[in-house]
Amino acid sequence: MKQLIKSFKVLIGLLTVISLQSCYTFTGAAIDPNVKTISVAFFQNYAPIAQVTVSQEFTEALKDIFISQTNLTLIKENGDLRFEGAITRYEAVPLAIQGNEQAAQTRLNITVNVKFTHTIDPTQSFERSFTQFEDFTSTETLASVEDRLIEAVNEKLTQDIFNASVGNW
Repeated sequence: MKQLIKSFKVLIGLLTVISLQSCYTFTGAAIDPNVKTISVAFFQNYAPIAQVTVSQEFTEALKDIFISQTNLTLIKENGDLRFEGAITRYEAVPLAIQGNEQAAQTRLNITVNVKFTHTIDPTQSFERSFTQFEDFTSTETLASVEDRLIEAVNEKLTQDIFNASVGNW
């Protein structure tokens, strides 16, 4: 009897997972079946004092999230979903000032202006800014942690953009 109950619970669990998977993708993407392609234009850097590679790294990170989390085909231009924009802010801001007027932490802020065009359903299109940050301690210099910080911020930014464009949140 215990074995029968255990088997029944496993069966119910499997059926639940299968039914959820059929109506919802685990990435959270809700993409119109008519959408087949995506294009991501190079995001220029208009922020002063930014690392030289920040534009290329962000552009590639945005492409990567769509390649890894959707079945869309990445094309050079004129995709069904189109992304373009620019990095508009890149700054290190001191936080948590100590008694000796030294910052205990510093925050790297990056803002990206994104124009998203949904050619199949233009009502889904938008243009807006996304901002994310990553903190580091005053015992570290920006130069020593900058690559790691940019990668972490790009991960957050691209997830926000993914959610806003196809996440159906």
